[in-house]
Amino acid sequence: MDAETAELKVLDTAERLFDERGVQAVGMDAIRTASGVSLKRLYQVFPSKDLLVEAVLRRRDEAVRAALTGHGARTAEGPYERALAVFDWLAGWFAEPGFRGCAFINTFGELGGVTPVVAGIARDHKEALRAHFAEQTDALGAPPVLADQLALLANGAMAVAGITGSPEPAAQAKAAARVLLDAAAAS
Repeated sequence: MDAETAELKVLDTAERLFDERGVQAVGMDAIRTASGVSLKRLYQVFPSKDLLVEAVLRRRDEAVRAALTGHGARTAEGPYERALAVFDWLAGWFAEPGFRGCAFINTFGELGGVTPVVAGIARDHKEALRAHFAEQTDALGAPPVLADQLALLANGAMAVAGITGSPEPAAQAKAAARVLLDAAAAS
């Protein structure tokens, strides 16, 4: 198996296992077994578990950013609608089989205090979500704090949905976001 194929198999397997069991509960041997990649090849493509965790999070970050941007572009015409479309995207994600919460929140909870790189990746990811909201709220002429509030609603919905296993927090957060957006438009 070539290095590129092995890397993809390991990333796919690690992402699935980390989601299912948590990062700390999954060792490199479990990833090797589940991926079918030899231990030698595994350590050639990812010399440490820390590097693998970082690669999984970076790949997830790219995928989430692309999906979120694409969803808003496909489903919403203006900045008000694009801001609310985030919550529709979250509802779809929360309803997926096997949804266990936000990988960035979960991994930060497990490793953030002891792994500065993971903490940085999680913070950058959350900042990108806030920046997405800021782009929409700036276009509406709303105060900058509105982007922070919308990001807080989205992240809170992620945490609650991960705990409850329900997509309902997305609809609740969307309703609150609509109130905030309407209040900003009225002022």
